[in-house]
Amino acid sequence: MTGTVRKERSAGLPVGGRRRGRHPWPALLACLVMVLGLGSTAAYGRTAEPGGTAAAQTLTWTAGDDITAYTSAPATAVAGPATLVFENSAATGNTTGMPHTLTFDVSDAQYNNDVKANIMASPTDAEGGRHTQEVTLTPGTYHYFCSMPGHTSMSGTLVVTDGGGGGEDTTAPTTSADVGGQQNEDGAYVGSATVTIGASDDGSGVDTVEYALDADGAWQPYTTALVVDQVGPHTVRYRATDKAGNTAAEKSVDFTVAAPPTDDTTAPDTSATVTGEKDANGAYVGTATVTVTASDTGSGVNTIEYALGADGAWQSYTAPVMVHEPGDHQVRYRATDKAGNTAAEKSADFTVVAPPADDTTPPEVSAKVTGEKNSDGAYLGKATVTVTAADDGSGVASVEYSLDGGPYLAYANPVVVDRAGAHGVAYRAADEAGNTSEARTVSFTVAPGGGVPPPPCAEYDERETVFVGAVDTGVPNRVTDNRCRINELIEDEKEWTSQALFLKHVKAVTDRLRKDGVIDRREYRVINRAAKQSGIGRPGQTEGYQQIFDGTQKSLDRWEQVGGGSFKLNEDGSITSQQANNLGMLWYPVRKYGDFSLKLQWRDDAAGDANANGGVFVRFPQVHDNPFESRPEWVAIEYGHEMQVLDSPTGDMYKTGSVYGFDRVGLAGAMVTPKGTWNDYEIRVVDQHFQLYRNGKLINEFDNNGGQVFEPPRSDDPGTDGRRWAEGYIGLQVHSTADRISYRDVRIREL
Repeated sequence: MTGTVRKERSAGLPVGGRRRGRHPWPALLACLVMVLGLGSTAAYGRTAEPGGTAAAQTLTWTAGDDITAYTSAPATAVAGPATLVFENSAATGNTTGMPHTLTFDVSDAQYNNDVKANIMASPTDAEGGRHTQEVTLTPGTYHYFCSMPGHTSMSGTLVVTDGGGGGEDTTAPTTSADVGGQQNEDGAYVGSATVTIGASDDGSGVDTVEYALDADGAWQPYTTALVVDQVGPHTVRYRATDKAGNTAAEKSVDFTVAAPPTDDTTAPDTSATVTGEKDANGAYVGTATVTVTASDTGSGVNTIEYALGADGAWQSYTAPVMVHEPGDHQVRYRATDKAGNTAAEKSADFTVVAPPADDTTPPEVSAKVTGEKNSDGAYLGKATVTVTAADDGSGVASVEYSLDGGPYLAYANPVVVDRAGAHGVAYRAADEAGNTSEARTVSFTVAPGGGVPPPPCAEYDERETVFVGAVDTGVPNRVTDNRCRINELIEDEKEWTSQALFLKHVKAVTDRLRKDGVIDRREYRVINRAAKQSGIGRPGQTEGYQQIFDGTQKSLDRWEQVGGGSFKLNEDGSITSQQANNLGMLWYPVRKYGDFSLKLQWRDDAAGDANANGGVFVRFPQVHDNPFESRPEWVAIEYGHEMQVLDSPTGDMYKTGSVYGFDRVGLAGAMVTPKGTWNDYEIRVVDQHFQLYRNGKLINEFDNNGGQVFEPPRSDDPGTDGRRWAEGYIGLQVHSTADRISYRDVRIREL
């Protein structure tokens, strides 16, 4: 599917970001396994047999009661034979009997992966908690971690040098690339192609991997598999550099992306606007900026092109075109969708004149935000943005501002923003000579309070573009005069009894928006066409969601909190996780669900620059009827599946969209929104197929085969049968005191 980010599950990955209580049975079972001789020395870290050859160096890790970090760990080593020592005993500070592991990561290409160590140690095991393993280290960096639940932050790196015996590293890394995806009979990839790049270096180790898309693409860091969904031929160039500064020769892989089968025969809608400072004759002074837009409700827009003048060559349109040369100009434009339909050529004609030669300096412009703040620095109830501009040359001609990415408007009075959430106000000014200052942005957050009521929005929808059902119109989801966004007025998630009634409603909304100047004529047609195409209101096509948390205390009372922490009900109808000494969960005990679509909104409210860690639990059994009765919140972790919420670029390897412990997803690029903004989250589960959508985009798919995640298998993992529940309950995680996440508008539909 276009734009899908798909990650394969890696064995041996730790369940992270959790705190768990003391469980003696993992250590007891580990001891029993070792006593019976069922585990290998490498896998379980049994002490090496007497008589073995001693390694040239000994590297020691120790653990104690702390579940967030090893007590001690080496930072450097020399290439060659080594003895790994891992001790987790009373002597190293373990008074609780909690087992720990020392695991070397062999799944991440940026680290050395030639040492397979997975040593479990417990004060009560047969070795008294002290284990060794003989290994051979190579130059580079190793990543190690604890693979027991709740120990993700117990990790670090070991840097290995060649010790001077191998000479200077003058050999560049070895690189390769693999293209995956569904292919048609011509070998083209249908819908999208996924390019995976690999690099290895036996000397100093790989330092960076880079790629560039197509011949004119800029080099950028490679961090995760690249998904290309633009129809047509493509080239991905790639290279790698080691820690000694050797760069591999550029390589490339060529492939073609074909459109999925479709009956779309309608070309995209296109339009262009010319902006800039005009003189009395309507000519643009100094610069004219041509912005081209296109939308397609069928197969989607694939490419937009433009050409300068009647004879200019067609070029790919990626950003607004700025024309500075004085004279008469024409910009031609067209767009093609993924089905191959090309819109008829259109053009924008205009004139550019030179600005007065005596003034080449744009105005000085600044903005100030005022209002009452809370302890988190958010403005209570409302924030007032005051823009000032000055010009010592020809004088200020105009001042403009844009709220939350909307169109630029003339600034006359301070801008009052009273809708709760994160906001950005961009501002700029132009002088009489046509000099325009660079746009600057001031960002801030408005918190509920101060007596300002929330906007009268029937729904919450802060996606960038207007969606009608599953149809993306491409129209910006602007804030309207009553502080609701366009999509919130359309109410496409309401249960409509007929399509005629829904279409009448959409027409009334867009009539009003067209009259108020919020949308233009083309956008009016696009939204109404999408409403008809969405099928909302037809028999079997209605959204039909049941709201299980609607923002009221009565609704919240139907949920139950177990474990640490709690959720606080806010004035705006959202709930926010509160202090937690231990992991906790708010679950909905009213009923179990089998195949379903669960929709909700979440917001990262962690303090400072940190990112909150949380998640949504699905398909777990009854909380109070399981082996974890003393810690009932653990039933969701051990028997259900957690749909992760974490936008941090560091820390836990499982990011937003991951099925925790089973299917890992990295940061989803442009899908990551600024902190303090609401995100739409949809979790679709049919049989054992899981789909996760963020802000209308499919970011992960996972087929649950029930296999175990942990290597070696954990004694407290329910295993194949226990991870394949056909139905279960819904829950929201409370992770820790610092991990503040807010939720609202939780609704579910059985499929």
